[in-house]
This record gives sequence, structure tokens and C-alpha cells, in this order.
Amino acid sequence: MRWFGPQDNVSLLDIKQAGAKGIVTALHQIPVGEIWTVEKIEERQQVIRNSGLEWTVVESLPVHEEIKRAAGNYLKYIENYKISIKNLADCGIKIITYNFMPILDWVRTDHNFSNEDGSKALLYNQDAFTYFDIFLLKRPNAENDYSDKEKEKALQFGNKLSENGKELLFKNVLLGLPGSTINFTAEQILSFLDNYAHINNEKLRENLIYFLSEVAPVAAAYDAKLAIHPDDPPFSVLGLPRIVSTEEDIKTILLAVPFNSNGLCFCTGSLGADPKNNLEKIIDDCGDRIHFLHLRNTFRENETIFRESEHLIGDTKMERIVEKILLLMNDRKISLPMRPDHGFLHDTDKEKETYPGYSLTGRLKGLAELRGLEMGIAYKLKELA
Repeated sequence: MRWFGPQDNVSLLDIKQAGAKGIVTALHQIPVGEIWTVEKIEERQQVIRNSGLEWTVVESLPVHEEIKRAAGNYLKYIENYKISIKNLADCGIKIITYNFMPILDWVRTDHNFSNEDGSKALLYNQDAFTYFDIFLLKRPNAENDYSDKEKEKALQFGNKLSENGKELLFKNVLLGLPGSTINFTAEQILSFLDNYAHINNEKLRENLIYFLSEVAPVAAAYDAKLAIHPDDPPFSVLGLPRIVSTEEDIKTILLAVPFNSNGLCFCTGSLGADPKNNLEKIIDDCGDRIHFLHLRNTFRENETIFRESEHLIGDTKMERIVEKILLLMNDRKISLPMRPDHGFLHDTDKEKETYPGYSLTGRLKGLAELRGLEMGIAYKLKELA
């Protein structure tokens, strides 16, 4: 289960009692681009071991924006990244997740959508995002990225919002990076966007492949695995390029740098948010390069709205995904680390301040369901063998 560090209101004891065996975490206190030293890694390891758990996966070792843009001090930051990979591997932590999404991490327009039972879920509404982009953020020339119909629907959506509703939408979209309690400001985002004005999908992909050509051999030398997280959502936001959204994107990245250390974090939620993605085929075609699993589900209400659903009930047939993963692990003779993701916010946790999607009870429910599903399918496969 993911833990954001000592400041996380979900404690290691909570996670241990939820039935998790390993911890997914990162050194969020270290500025992006700086080296993760052995001393800092071991310090965090000891805290986790003192609770009876083990740090098994890094999520994430963030990639500096200058690497993504191949600008400024990007060569220095790549060298720092290599050293951090070595230091993590020397400490026995060999699965390293990262993403290559420009500026923002995952994006949702509503962090508290009310389910029928009163629990809260994360939701993305394209009309809301379009309204934010054009009328709240006022990104220069943003209106050129949308059709007249999209702009009209966005304006209709925005006209129904109160001033508090507009402020909340603004806050939701500009959520800070995981592990941070500080939101981006409009001034920061607009400034960052200027830096990407001349970077399209092709250029960003070129920069990613150069980065991987440098760091994947280092990871291979230390028997470490790099696992890129897909774009979330799997389409462009704020006019920014997206290059890890489809099976074709994934294959291009894996083929361009053919080290096994260059792999995928298979996130069923991110990839599943695009109905055109065939998740089972991605497992079939790229399974030997899957190093980490995010198992969560989404439900698409219509072509403009998707939301997080229960882990086992949504557009993704989780029972088929888990069966394929179990067969894959059997073929590869490994056990892939898995975590639940983006659980609902239940009333038992509503007074605790947690990062959206990362309250305890919702993730505990997801973990229990996934473990039960895994055990049932594993038993069935054993009987059929």
C-alpha cells in the first residue's frame, strides 16, 4: 500500500493491520532532481522496518521538468537520477516507478463525487475542465483547443457554479504533486506552460527515449526495474503533450530502449479510462516488461465524464485482468508487486486529512477485494492444472 511518509495521517500500523505486506513510498521531502542518498534511503527503510513492513517499491522517483524538456541542467539531473537508482538498488529497493507527464500529475475535476452509499469518489468531467482552462485559468489561446460545442457546454457548466464552486474546481485541478499539501498557483502553471510551448508529442517522446537510453542501462547493471506510469487521464490536458496513453505509446517506448529494466507500471485505472485501450491485449503484448501493478477501476458515465468506481465493479473486468496477471506471473516465475489505488472516502475517514484518493478504509476495502479475487482465481487455476 502507498504511504506518503511520516507526515501521512494514514500510519504504518494502519497499513500493516490492513493486511499489506510491503510499502510503496518515496522521499517526497527531497527536491525534485536532487540525489537520493543512501543515508536518506536507509533512514526511511528503518522507519518502515520498525513497523514490521518492508519498503519494496519506489513511487515515485520524480523526473525533473528540465529532463522532460531536454533543457537547462537536464544532463546534470539525468546523472543525479542514475546515482539515485544505484543508491536505491544498493539498499535492496529495485522497483522504481516514475511518470513523464508534463507539469501536472493525475488530474480530476471533482474530489468528492457522492456515491449512492454516501462515500466519495474522484471524478473527471471534461466540461468542467474546459471551463477551468478557458474561463478560470485563462490559458492563452486555450479556446483554440476546443470546438464551439465544447466551449458552449463548458460555459453552461460554469454558469451553474457558485463562486465557492469555482474556487473548489480551481483547487481540485491544480492539486499539488503527490506527497505535497501545496497546490499550484495559476501564475506557476501559466509560467510552466510557456516552457512547453514548442514541445509536441514527438519531441516529448524523443526526450523520454533519450532519458531512458541513459538510465535504463544503469538500472540493468544493478538489477533494478524502471516502471513508467501511464498518463492520467490518458489524453491531453492544458494543451500539453501525452505520450504514455495507449498500447501503441507503450510499445514504442519499450521497443525504443530494449532493456528489460525499461518497463511499465500497469495501471488499470489510467489505461482503462480510455475505452479504446484493450487492457488484456496490453498484458499479452507487453507482459514481460510489466514490473508493478496498480489495480483500480473506473466507470465512464458518458463521453465526457469518468469516475473512480469500486475496485471490482467498473468498466474494466478485473477478474479477467487478475487471471491474466496470475498466468503471466506463473510464466515469468515471479511475483509482481500490486497495490490498490484511489479508494473511496468513507465516513470513518472523513475527519482525517489525507491526499485525495488515499484514505485508509477505501483502499483497505480495495485491497481485501483484490486479495480475495486473486486467491479465488489462483485456486481455480490450480484445480484446472
